Amino acid sequence: MQTPRTLIVGPSWVGDMVMAQALFKLIGAEGHVIDVLAPEWSLPIVARMPEVRDGIASETGHGELGFGKRRRIAKSLRDRGYDRAIVMPRSFKSALIPWIAGIPRRTGFRGEARFGLINDVRALDRKVLDQTVKRFVALGIEEGEPLPPAPQPALEIDTIRQRELRERLALDTRRPVIAMMPGAEYGAAKCWPLDHFAELAAKLDQSGYRVWVLGSEKDAAAGQAIAADSAAVNLCGKTSLEDVIDLLGLCEQAVSNDSGLMHVAAAVGIHVHAVYGSSSPDFTPPLTDRRDIHYLRLDCSPCFKRECPLGHLDCLNGIRAEAIHDSIVRRRP
Repeated sequence: MQTPRTLIVGPSWVGDMVMAQALFKLIGAEGHVIDVLAPEWSLPIVARMPEVRDGIASETGHGELGFGKRRRIAKSLRDRGYDRAIVMPRSFKSALIPWIAGIPRRTGFRGEARFGLINDVRALDRKVLDQTVKRFVALGIEEGEPLPPAPQPALEIDTIRQRELRERLALDTRRPVIAMMPGAEYGAAKCWPLDHFAELAAKLDQSGYRVWVLGSEKDAAAGQAIAADSAAVNLCGKTSLEDVIDLLGLCEQAVSNDSGLMHVAAAVGIHVHAVYGSSSPDFTPPLTDRRDIHYLRLDCSPCFKRECPLGHLDCLNGIRAEAIHDSIVRRRP
């Protein structure tokens, strides 16, 4: 019997791509050969997932139809012998490549008038599939089957790159390291205030920890603000996404907003202190048993807004640095 081959059209956000590994693990355990079609920026994450044979760059930008690019990629995939495609995004565009490539079974949720492009159409029951990871896993089972527990993501660490990073960035790991991730692509209503991060960094320094602030170039100013009054090392903008995976592997714990890097930290296997404001840990929790959730559950939250609609951001301002500091100390091995 031929080994089943599955093409998965992956999601477009860092956190979603990490959570998608739950689906890859589920069908990988059934013996499927898995290739993942995904934005090029996400391929370093996909490369750290042992269940995936090949990561394929989708080449199109966010919101770009790029029909010519999609047709060219589809033609290159026709001879790979896929039995099935699973289209994780609900957009019309995301379903084009499997359809053009002639993959016989194309599974996805109903959405954006893509009947025909998707021929194994699933209804999205938001009450049953009340978490992002459950929605991903549901696409990997037959319709009507009971939903299995979601496997936890687990990204591989490159120890050689870790040594190179420590040397290149002159990083001291003689004290336990706490990672801080102050960014969140979605908006300010998911971001714990920088003065709270800075206060926590100072407290951790006094308690014998070293703090690394991780993020993209967009987070460089935030990292500088956090490091201004402490010994924290601002690495924002100085590392690639692949670097961050390996740097997190050197950390004992991490403090993060509900962001893509929060999910990366969880998948690396360190203890995560997740801070929630406008979003909800009930919907997108870090997929690990090693976690502490810091969430006030105010009457106005979760609002899922990019900016606080009431203008006070009480859901985040009310989470105190001292409380997270004490939680970190309690989790010290």
